[in-house]
Amino acid sequence: MRAVEEMPLARQVDYVFRQLENELTNAVGGTVSIQIRNNAVGKYGVKHHPIDTRDGVVNTCSGTGLSAEQVAAFRKMAVEVLQMKRNWTHGEIQYDFSVRESSRNWSASVMYESNYNAVNWMSRYQPQHKTSFMEFN
Repeated sequence: MRAVEEMPLARQVDYVFRQLENELTNAVGGTVSIQIRNNAVGKYGVKHHPIDTRDGVVNTCSGTGLSAEQVAAFRKMAVEVLQMKRNWTHGEIQYDFSVRESSRNWSASVMYESNYNAVNWMSRYQPQHKTSFMEFN
């Protein structure tokens, strides 16, 4: 069996969405979060909104969320938009989604967050001469 690091990121994202399929089915809205480190999926999960309130009245959601077909389309979209990820290996991808109750249409947006760790390059940076902080002010 191949290690996760050896699998393409697209296949890993596809796997994540397959693992979350039951949780996404019938969800009316929320965010799928995937943390990436060295181009490998680390933690992932869903923040979803299972309770709907209208005019101060709490309504439980009754099957008006994503259908199985919409979850499959969401998974396909999540993999396809990875083409827009450029030149970073550490960060987070967030897929926000919502379902309009009246039309049963759904929409999604994607946000990429790249993370960099200054500790890695600070140890390699050796200034030629020492300067104090006061010299820059």
